Amino acid sequence: MKIKIIENALSNALSKIGLEEIPQIAFEKPNNPDHGDISTNIALQLASILKNSPTKIAESILQNLEYDESLIEKVEIAGPGFINFKFNTNYFTSQLEYIRSKNEIYGQQDIGNGIRVNVEYVSANPTGLLHLGHGRNAAIGDTIANIYEWLGYDVTREYYFNNAGNQMNNLVNSIYVRYLNLFNDTQQQIPEDGYHGEYVVEIANDLYNEYGEELKDGNYQDRIAIKKFGESWCFDKIKKTLTKMNIEQDVFYNEDSLYKEGKISDVINDLKEANLVYEKDGATWLKLSEMGLEDDRVIVKSSGEPTYRLPDIAYHKEKFKRGFDKIIDVFGADHIATIPDVMAAVKHLGYNTENIKVVIHQFVTLTKDGQQVKMSKRTGKSYTLDDLLDEVGSEVVRFFLIMRGNTTHLEFDLTLATENSDKNPVFYLKYAHARICSILENIENSDLVLSEVPDFSLLQSEEEINLIKSIIEFPDYIKLAANKYEPQIIVEYLREFASRFSTFYHSCRIKGEEEQILRSRLHLANIAKVVLKNGLSILGIKAPNKM
Repeated sequence: MKIKIIENALSNALSKIGLEEIPQIAFEKPNNPDHGDISTNIALQLASILKNSPTKIAESILQNLEYDESLIEKVEIAGPGFINFKFNTNYFTSQLEYIRSKNEIYGQQDIGNGIRVNVEYVSANPTGLLHLGHGRNAAIGDTIANIYEWLGYDVTREYYFNNAGNQMNNLVNSIYVRYLNLFNDTQQQIPEDGYHGEYVVEIANDLYNEYGEELKDGNYQDRIAIKKFGESWCFDKIKKTLTKMNIEQDVFYNEDSLYKEGKISDVINDLKEANLVYEKDGATWLKLSEMGLEDDRVIVKSSGEPTYRLPDIAYHKEKFKRGFDKIIDVFGADHIATIPDVMAAVKHLGYNTENIKVVIHQFVTLTKDGQQVKMSKRTGKSYTLDDLLDEVGSEVVRFFLIMRGNTTHLEFDLTLATENSDKNPVFYLKYAHARICSILENIENSDLVLSEVPDFSLLQSEEEINLIKSIIEFPDYIKLAANKYEPQIIVEYLREFASRFSTFYHSCRIKGEEEQILRSRLHLANIAKVVLKNGLSILGIKAPNKM
């Protein structure tokens, strides 16, 4: 809301200095609060257009700037042409009544206006159990989906069910060897590129319980049965793990359907018609060198087997055909090499890849007492996402997996995650909400007090204004997290917000104060409670009333 006030004033000033077309005006919060509450670099943007120095342009803007002095305390030029605005306390307190009216939905916005967004995340092959990297993918993707829903977008949460290709064959081979081991057949060994985890033994045991000795021949029909059983077993475990993490997908898109429904063939034909492929050494190559990339790549091997780039191209084409306006893919860093190839092909097939955002996250290392942990003490085996969820709980797992920027390698500190103190950021935020609930409970007739209209103009102390500023900024941080695809932005906002509430509470007494002050501060505390609850909700975490 404060940006709109300034934006209108600046647009009028720009018209007065002779600018016919008003550009989009960008704003940012100055790093140093002494420089004001909000800043714009519009003068720097216009330097090349108006053929003048940014400082001179800024001076001209200020000479023609008209604004409400009851809300804006000071406007000044800083640095090489930045224009800084400082609001007075009247502005901040005047915003609280609007925020109070929004109550439990404060932070929700309609800027998405029902635009259809597809967020694809996890998408692990049904060849094994989920690991910590999958967990980070799930936490990032699900939180991004939450953020976009809060902004009014029509969000579809999708899992790309990759059950085609050589990885599934490797799983079948691995299960079959373990199945034969049950009959003391040790002649066959799991291939080097097979799956050696203990879970494969579990699958083989369950397979025997289902089929007995029926599949010992290992013929074509037997292998189909093993594939279906292994795929179903793994995917059932994956879905249970995600449910334990409070993650539900709307769509499980089956890669196999791309082959069965002819979508792969259609893409090959499209690429041929667009003259984007050629044949060489019995393989089909994608002309990436003609699309701005360095090297051409094989999309169909000489054996006739597609490489993974081809179904990825077909899959993104299908997302557009299904009517999505925006596509968000959440991938681990191991996908980084193939993304440009897929995007180039999709673009040259006529689709707007500006509407595709690929979010890359780095890997996760588990540590305890400063040392890396690879084995679960509970199971004595390699740590899985299930082990972590069982040890510290879903909310701690979700929070810790998004508390660093996506592109930062993440160290998951088990020692910190299991600590019930303010050092643990999840505990700190949940406790902050519970403490506000306790404050409200300890005020006599608090419900009656909160039903009365407060006089927010009485809130004038530095601690009160700082907390109000943070409350006003909540919707902006949701938008910022969406624009940058970084859930960590909301994590950092909430930590700073909880700290500001703590400072306010220790400096500004509520209970025992004069009636009007008590009412205003109690309303402020209640609004802070809503912000904490809604912020935690976006992160997939419940805000407790007691701890």
